[in-house]
Amino acid sequence: MLKVTVYRDSDGHPEGFQISGHSGYADAGSDIVCSAVSALAENTVNSIEKFTGDEPEVLAVNEEEGFLSYRLKTVSKESGLLLNSLVLGLQNIADSYRQFVQIRFEEV
Repeated sequence: MLKVTVYRDSDGHPEGFQISGHSGYADAGSDIVCSAVSALAENTVNSIEKFTGDEPEVLAVNEEEGFLSYRLKTVSKESGLLLNSLVLGLQNIADSYRQFVQIRFEEV
């Protein structure tokens, strides 16, 4: 199961996320759930890097283990929008594939 943790500030605004595991929906290379989650997460990280001046406090990746951890030092309006878009996409995937994706929210 893919486990997603969305890190939020005390006002509920996202500051980062962590994704770990594999969905188990299909074999590696054919797993549409893992592919969708990975594409959303990677696009979010790349978009924040390209379109904002915000810098990550944490960026850790281990593709073999299916692990990505990403947190921002400070969150601009633009990065906040991109992180909210990520959360929306992840929630939509989790709604369709509940047995393969678990999302939780953690205040930091």
